[in-house]
Amino acid sequence: MAEWLIESGIGEERAVLIAQGEIIAARAVWDEPWRAGAVAEARLVARISGTRRAAVRLPDGSEALGEGFDPKLTEGQLVIVRVTRGAIAEKGRTKLPQVRPAAAGEVPRAASGLREELAAGPHPVREVPVHGGAFAEAGWDDLVAEALAGEVAFAGGSLVISPTPAMTLIDVDGPPPLPALALAAVPAIAGALMRFDIGGSVGIDFPSLPEKAQRRAVDEALAAALAAAGWQGERTGMNGFGFVQLVSRLERPSLIARFARAPAAAAARRVLRQAERVAGPGTLLLTAHPAVRRAMRAEWEAELARRTGRRIQWYEDAGLALAATFAQAIAA
Repeated sequence: MAEWLIESGIGEERAVLIAQGEIIAARAVWDEPWRAGAVAEARLVARISGTRRAAVRLPDGSEALGEGFDPKLTEGQLVIVRVTRGAIAEKGRTKLPQVRPAAAGEVPRAASGLREELAAGPHPVREVPVHGGAFAEAGWDDLVAEALAGEVAFAGGSLVISPTPAMTLIDVDGPPPLPALALAAVPAIAGALMRFDIGGSVGIDFPSLPEKAQRRAVDEALAAALAAAGWQGERTGMNGFGFVQLVSRLERPSLIARFARAPAAAAARRVLRQAERVAGPGTLLLTAHPAVRRAMRAEWEAELARRTGRRIQWYEDAGLALAATFAQAIAA
């Protein structure tokens, strides 16, 4: 039976759904102040004329966009809202959180924790220590490397996954024969959607297939693979240019989107995890690109020292890739 494993890391909670020793789904929670499921008392600050949409100000002063508001509400009124989608960082901007009026009787509360959210699903949940080997054995480090690169290899080709303001784009790349390439990409696509926690609008750029029978075969294979993976949403058929669109609920940024928009912060969290797993005695030496050091918050480094009981030392190398972090113990 599949099982969720959770690690409570520094600056990040992460979870992987393991089946037969492999990661089939993953989640990561950073320190976002407003996650889906949170309920808050907000002040309506602007109405969009002729609609039930509005902008509201949350208790910490940040803003959110919402819909479904009673037209009788006026600017300045307080309203209880439920967050339906957290903020999503994009190149040059951040999409604000989305909210809706809360149900009658709901009171302000924080979003559920990751463990509570996952426990509401069909699979058992087990918390494991960060310094253990469960995540590494399942392939978490490889998953992070794929997410940072935005590329997934499969037999016969590769997927290039790119978050954009409009949608997540998946490009299928590889040599002919193209019908075989498209069919080989299908299980990799279904797997990537779940492993990288990709929701919202997704565009898949398959190679163009001239024959309707070829396109129909890919459509049928994709429908079966998505159903087997547990994906829920709507899907278009492949058009003559090889394009397919998927649409599902979007509540949070995918792993790909997180790492693409904040690669240094993602790498900082990665080296923290590596450091917590160092077994030998001595000072912790963290090796990373200078941008990773700059992304490291003082409270994270202090928490690492507290958890490990060690001194922390840095070696910065501008020649390293952001993802090429390393932690080791050295003599004090």
